[in-house]
Amino acid sequence: MRRILLFFIFLSSITISSQELNCQVTVNFDQVSGSNRQVFTTLETAISEFVNQKKWTDKTVKSQERINCAINIIITKRDNNLFEGSIQIQSTRPVFGTSYETPILNIRDNDFNFKYNEFDQFIYNPTRFDSNLISTIVFYTYVILGVDADSFALNGGETYLKEAENVTLQAQQSGLAAWSNQVGVQNRFQMIDNLLSPGLNQFRSVIYNYHRKGLDELTGDAKIAKQSLENSIITLDRLFNKVIGNPLLRLFFDAKADEIVTYIQTALILEANNAYLRCFKKYLQITALSGERLINCLPNLVFQFL
Repeated sequence: MRRILLFFIFLSSITISSQELNCQVTVNFDQVSGSNRQVFTTLETAISEFVNQKKWTDKTVKSQERINCAINIIITKRDNNLFEGSIQIQSTRPVFGTSYETPILNIRDNDFNFKYNEFDQFIYNPTRFDSNLISTIVFYTYVILGVDADSFALNGGETYLKEAENVTLQAQQSGLAAWSNQVGVQNRFQMIDNLLSPGLNQFRSVIYNYHRKGLDELTGDAKIAKQSLENSIITLDRLFNKVIGNPLLRLFFDAKADEIVTYIQTALILEANNAYLRCFKKYLQITALSGERLINCLPNLVFQFL
């Protein structure tokens, strides 16, 4: 009996001390020729174990509370231990009282190159820059944690975003463009600089109000919840042109475009959603996309506002 009791206590401790992320990692190497394909599988496994098994915060997290996310690396070129490609980061969070997972991040970073030898150890030292591969993975891990926490509590992700900022500061010694402070260039430096900028703190309020006061309340007082959603977009609209390239507007709509299109389709367009449409128009401008996506999704009625 005592052994059985200890066994269940052990299982409970595993549940309570689960790591923070439930991350699906994929490394796509279809564009790369060569005989040694195992290195890509080894890399994929190493990143997955690093992200999912490392303890990133001091919080106790139950297994069902882990953040669902994905890291997709596409390798386009390899020269011995030098790799070039892109990395896509996606994360979601549950909406209270529903089975729906709302997208939080959908980032595509096309400036990703690194050195990697098969079976290299993944060790992160916050006081120095060792590897662009590790720094990039750690940076986006903290961005995932930070923006997710912001969606539950106002500025709740400050600690994690500061950690991402530290990764950036340490990585600047590498001289790589992705970490450098370049005006008008959308890179990792600009992303974290904008997220932590006091002059742009309205964006993080939008993240909180849209999710916690909006989506999470739709199963309660739907009228107030919808007003919170609309007010969030109106606030986001006011951020347009505050920064060259509008990286925060793009960060939001890259994740939320499909969700908001669905909302507009089911909402009372003529009365309430001009701000959504104005923001979409600006989003199309900054991403240099055509309107085909919206034309296929939205009722023709709304285009009198564009």
